[in-house]
Amino acid sequence: MKKKRFRFQWGAFLLLIFYGGLFFVLFTRMVTIQATGEVEGQELAARAAAKYGKESVITANRGKIYDQSGQVIAEDTLSYRLVAIVNEAATTDPKKPRHVVDAEKTAKVLAKYIPAMKEEEVVKKLNNRYRSDGKPLYQVEFGSAGRGISHEVMSKIEKEKLPGILFVSDLKRYYPNGVFASHLIGYALKKDNKDGTVTTKGEMGLEYTYDKELTGVNGKVEYETDAFRYLLPNSEKMITPAKNGDDIYLTLDKTIQSFLEEAMTKVEQEYNPESMTAVVADPKTGKILAMSQRPTFNPETRESQNMKWLNEVIEETIEPGSTMKTFTLASAIDTGKWTPNDWFMSGSYTVFDRTIRDHNRYGWGSITYLEGFQRSANTGMAHLLTKIGDEVFIDYLDRFGFGHKTGIDLPNEASGTILSKYPIQRVTTTYGQGSTVTPIQLIQAMTAIANDGKMMQPYVIDRIVDSSTGKVIQNHEPVVKGQPIKADTAKQVREILASTLTSEHGTAKDFILEDYEVAGKTGTAQIPKASGGYLSNQYLYSFLGLAPVDDPQLIVYVSVKKPKLSNELGSVPVSKVFNPVMLNSLKHLNINPDDIQHVDKVGIQDYVGQSAEALEVELANDGLQPIVVGDGGKVIDQYPKDTKKLVKGSFVFLKTDGDITLPDFTNWSLRNLLVFKSMTGLEMEIFGEGFVASQSVSAGTVITDSSPIVVKLKTPAESFVQDVEAASEGEVEEVDDE
Repeated sequence: MKKKRFRFQWGAFLLLIFYGGLFFVLFTRMVTIQATGEVEGQELAARAAAKYGKESVITANRGKIYDQSGQVIAEDTLSYRLVAIVNEAATTDPKKPRHVVDAEKTAKVLAKYIPAMKEEEVVKKLNNRYRSDGKPLYQVEFGSAGRGISHEVMSKIEKEKLPGILFVSDLKRYYPNGVFASHLIGYALKKDNKDGTVTTKGEMGLEYTYDKELTGVNGKVEYETDAFRYLLPNSEKMITPAKNGDDIYLTLDKTIQSFLEEAMTKVEQEYNPESMTAVVADPKTGKILAMSQRPTFNPETRESQNMKWLNEVIEETIEPGSTMKTFTLASAIDTGKWTPNDWFMSGSYTVFDRTIRDHNRYGWGSITYLEGFQRSANTGMAHLLTKIGDEVFIDYLDRFGFGHKTGIDLPNEASGTILSKYPIQRVTTTYGQGSTVTPIQLIQAMTAIANDGKMMQPYVIDRIVDSSTGKVIQNHEPVVKGQPIKADTAKQVREILASTLTSEHGTAKDFILEDYEVAGKTGTAQIPKASGGYLSNQYLYSFLGLAPVDDPQLIVYVSVKKPKLSNELGSVPVSKVFNPVMLNSLKHLNINPDDIQHVDKVGIQDYVGQSAEALEVELANDGLQPIVVGDGGKVIDQYPKDTKKLVKGSFVFLKTDGDITLPDFTNWSLRNLLVFKSMTGLEMEIFGEGFVASQSVSAGTVITDSSPIVVKLKTPAESFVQDVEAASEGEVEEVDDE
């Protein structure tokens, strides 16, 4: 048999080599990929996750802002974002369009319900259906105008059944109280980021200052899908929870802030001033309980006219006017230079080539320093400066914190400037012109008067709390800034400030409250020109007061700039803010007169025309102290005049005709002495402060001539010191000469 001869098949060999090599390459590649998990430097797991792994965002809530009792001032709330589908591909059934068909009609309806959306701009946006690269848009949004839509508005638009208009759930910053400490709280807005996300950012006030603390961290949900975007069975979900922002608790009292807002709005509407500021503070801690200004804005709309976008209480300096006399007086008393019964010539005071004048220009002749303070005489402060000494006075202002930032926990605080280079500057500073301060500095300095010499730093943040755990992250405590004056000095200053309301010559009578005793100082500051000098007949009217006098619980500062007055004093619009705010706030805090005086209240009436003898018995039985001025008979005048309630033990003065019989003044207060002096017209020389310790004419004496009656008062501290005999007139003059 013939053997077949083997023939080498080059074609088959080449195919074997080719496919064998190809298989080897593929096999090697597979092994490599399996081992490294990378292709061309990219991880396959990452590419698979990018294609099939999906992610949704869990939006974090911005932290809430509360008042001191936990009532909400600012929070995130559910709202809606408007979306318009403009791509015709979204519609599969022409009878049921799912895209915007009529741009003009859609724009008209949207503008009807959302005023911020202008009809012509909406039409333009709806008709522009292509991106800049020429690719068709699927949907459009409307920026800030289309965000933060309430459920009510969303429901109304949905009832219009507009094709292609959709709403997406969103979060909106909500301010439930409207105009409410707006310059302090500020506002936050949604901001578009470059990556297409939206973030809420603080734009002003505490929302801006504490944006980092208030801003939360978004969470996310990660999951896997197939090519058709369906969730794969048995796939794992990875959830990273959102971290909400921290909550901030303020020192504000929502009720007191509401009292303040209401009173300021009424005065703004009645007097149309250029601006107003007001602050309510707790003198024992430095807590700011309320703060506002006018013009202001609603943080929901941020609409306002002629408004400064700054917190004037903190950031703007003013010439304080006569409220500064409070601290000039305190400096004099603390240095032992206050001599209330010494006399000076009012009207004008000359410093080299400069002359200052009192507010009535001509003065009141020769008057005592006490009367000068009650009348708010500028010349009295100028003369007092010569007793205190320039350098000592400026040092006291420094102790009170003027010229320095208070350190309040708010940004952009101004420091003001105390002018002291030239003698005339030091003189004008004593009565609050030339030098500048901030309202918050006046509040801080007044805490020393109210708090027996201890000055407290003002603050508005009570604590910052982790909203998830409730853990306190920051806790602000009261801070003592110093003790610029002695406790006894502070008490004397309060007594004299109270006399500006009750004295015959007092300038603060508009600030008398029915149920509480107020102490304070009015201010009428000329408004400086930008080019120098002062505007003619343009003033900043103010009042810095505290109550109750014996144990102050609140300090209130109010200023009204350039009100439209109608035959009224500038103190009237100021009092229409101060009085209701102070009165209602004290009652809200349960600071009752009973608690302060530890006695009951008794009602009095108009007694003019009634028998003084019968009234003596009636009032004494009610627990009051009737003081009959005159021989008795029919009452022709009385003090207090108005129908009101007095605490038991209070004096009621009943004036009748006839000679004056001098009562026993022992333990009478300065205010009661001044009332008696005013009603009788007697010549009385009153020395010292506090309560009556002695009188030169015995009780029961009928006054028949004009000889002066000398009455000496002592402070509570002096009552514990053995009295010394009064120096002779010659010795007093010798001391004055020194």
